[in-house]
Amino acid sequence: MKKINLFEANGFNDLGLSKFLVHDSPYFKILNFNFRAGQQLPIHSHDIEGQLSILVVEGEGEFLAQDGTLPAKPGDVLVCDISVPHGIKATTDMRTLVTIAPPI
Repeated sequence: MKKINLFEANGFNDLGLSKFLVHDSPYFKILNFNFRAGQQLPIHSHDIEGQLSILVVEGEGEFLAQDGTLPAKPGDVLVCDISVPHGIKATTDMRTLVTIAPPI
């Protein structure tokens, strides 16, 4: 068992998103992405089977998809197949937690 405080483990980067590997195992991967207002992870997809979730921990922005956007605020979770194009854009400083299963 391990405990990690995301607020202490990973800060923000003015030059681009800040990425922190929270956990990696054969079963799933957990990543913390922190964005300054205006930063984004462009729409992309992965050519593998599996699913991902993106939890907004703090801040606000938009979940990005090829066919539009969805608002993203604290407590919102996006769940989709990892092969579906996805991304995120921060309108305020934003912390997210991404889970990928199986890990890539």
